[in-house]
Amino acid sequence: MTDCDRCYRYFNSWSAYHQHVRDSSNHWECEDCQIDFGSWLGRKEHYVQSPDHDYCQYCDVHFNYASELEDHYEDEHAYCRSCRKVFKNDFGLHEHNRQKHADVYCIACKRLFQAPSNLHSHLNSSVHRPKDTICPFNGCGMAFINKSALILHLESGSCQSGVNRRMVDNWVRTNDRSNMITNPARLITAGERANVSLIATQRSWNGRAFECVLCHTQFKALTDLNRHLASPRHQEKVYRCPLNTCQTHFASLSGLCQHIESQRCGVTKFRAVRDAMDNLFSGVTRIAM
Repeated sequence: MTDCDRCYRYFNSWSAYHQHVRDSSNHWECEDCQIDFGSWLGRKEHYVQSPDHDYCQYCDVHFNYASELEDHYEDEHAYCRSCRKVFKNDFGLHEHNRQKHADVYCIACKRLFQAPSNLHSHLNSSVHRPKDTICPFNGCGMAFINKSALILHLESGSCQSGVNRRMVDNWVRTNDRSNMITNPARLITAGERANVSLIATQRSWNGRAFECVLCHTQFKALTDLNRHLASPRHQEKVYRCPLNTCQTHFASLSGLCQHIESQRCGVTKFRAVRDAMDNLFSGVTRIAM
């Protein structure tokens, strides 16, 4: 015999008693923790506060793992994963992100980024910036969001003017007489390969893929391998940031431009550097004129 003090009832066996606890409106048992609560609200508070329960109090649903609960929050609720906080609606989440995560949150897009640099790149992308930098060569007319995108367009050889990376590099080597953005020590070795084109043939097939003999990266198509060889990947890093405290090196002019536009090192704070760079870049756009 066993009795239920709460209901003033007696049972012939434990199984009958447990059946009564499961069915009675006077009992709200957490079977996992074997705790009997006097109300649904009491058990709910236990689920919410206990670290042993991955429980959504808004949907009254249990999950097997914390990761499943977080995925549910993101799919069904206004949830900040980094703060592990659920908000009443999307506006509440938006205001939270705007105030607490301003360094990684795009207010216009309502989108969070992993790092401030990622947000900076996003804000400087075509999503938020107009394409007001026009390719100056006749017959092209393509528009870009900044100078680095225009230079990359020329380096890629996709401009109808016929300008390519080799022409851009040769122009800079000739005109950067003060070596503001080029490293003279690296130019010596780079000059030996300045007009050498690396071209792969069918002999690059290793039985599974087309393989680069320089870095052993594998490609499915020969065209992809030749595109890789034509890129700055294996070129000497002759370009450098003109700021003495930075001096980061790059294999292409477009890479240097991206670095300067990102404002990572603060080089754009110096007027003399900005003017000199503007003169160099404007000169590059006159190569084929």
